[in-house]
Amino acid sequence: MSSLLLDTHAFIWLVEEDPKLPTSTKARINETQDVFVSIASFWEISIKVKKAQLFLTCEFDEIKARFLGTELQLLSISIQDTIQQYHLPFHLKDHKDPFDRLLISQAINRSLPIVSNDGAFDAYPIEKVWA
Repeated sequence: MSSLLLDTHAFIWLVEEDPKLPTSTKARINETQDVFVSIASFWEISIKVKKAQLFLTCEFDEIKARFLGTELQLLSISIQDTIQQYHLPFHLKDHKDPFDRLLISQAINRSLPIVSNDGAFDAYPIEKVWA
């Protein structure tokens, strides 16, 4: 596999070395040439940490340093990503997370498999990598 996009939780678990990220999934990430983290994930982390909906093992500012200490690549948001998100159907009535929908749109637009354990992603035309 030459490219991957990390879902936000996969990125956090990778940089925090959290055992919730399966060893086999971590190995696939490490074996992949181009691994992307969306700027949307940084946005999601900042919002959820500030609202006490997400707790990190480090300060939020440290996430940037940990990201920069890896070979992960930052994926920007394009206008086409927002258009794709607009046209993305709501397959699951209660799955309206705008960050997930943006990551799914980015994966579709770039034909990137996405590393995620989120079952809601299975309803969309993307390849999901986990375990």
